Amino acid sequence: MADAQRSYATARPKTPEEIAKMRIAGRLAASVLEMIGDHVKPGVSTDELDRICHDYIVDDIDCIPAPLNYGGRGQPPFPKSICTSVNHVVCHGIPSPRKVLKAGDVMNIDVTVIKDGYHGDTSKMFLVGEPSVLARRLSEVTQECLYAGIRAIRPGAHLGDIGYAISKLARANRFTVVQEFCGHGIGDVFHDDPQVLHYGKPGTGMEMREGMTFTVEPMINAGRRHVKILPDQWTVVTKDHKLSAQWEHTCLVTADGFEVLTLRGEEDFS
Repeated sequence: MADAQRSYATARPKTPEEIAKMRIAGRLAASVLEMIGDHVKPGVSTDELDRICHDYIVDDIDCIPAPLNYGGRGQPPFPKSICTSVNHVVCHGIPSPRKVLKAGDVMNIDVTVIKDGYHGDTSKMFLVGEPSVLARRLSEVTQECLYAGIRAIRPGAHLGDIGYAISKLARANRFTVVQEFCGHGIGDVFHDDPQVLHYGKPGTGMEMREGMTFTVEPMINAGRRHVKILPDQWTVVTKDHKLSAQWEHTCLVTADGFEVLTLRGEEDFS
């Protein structure tokens, strides 16, 4: 009960002024993913992608890369400005000069920027060269799962409705949902309440209220759902080494539904 009370207290709706700042941060975060696409190709290292993103975030859009030196709960500080999760890496992959992309790889790039104290958090899957049929299908279904979850957002609905929509679609395509990681409240704090699970039952969980902001970021596996964390204390991989995919958006609960604050130009929710 104490945890539930804390969640309701800290998952407060944002003020109009805060929402305006989050719209700006969200648009800027989306622009990083739009910019980096041309650089994702065979032969480039994930460390080089991190450098390009870092320079763009700091120099071009005058933001702070939130992941850089982020840490807590005994974890070492995250050493890079973006997360690059390739193939069977589920999330929190650390860019490295030794990780050079090759044709057929699939990769999630996860970006969070801070602008005027507020966060925009988003991620996208990138296909390197020509991926396998399974890799392309997993990426596409995971994006559809994200959209299904987002379309469940509206005042009076419950967070369990989001998780149910995601897990139902994933199961229908014979994929599994990672349960150890979830979406989260966001604003002037990077990771806040509420927790937004990517599985659940309709009508359960916190009731959504106009002005709430949180991420939806399903992680979907081609094999079993189980994961493990590598000794670097950040990188999460599938235990069976099967492929994983993730897409993420920062969302606002509006008076009659939702607004995707990190929407890219290539996307359309109409």
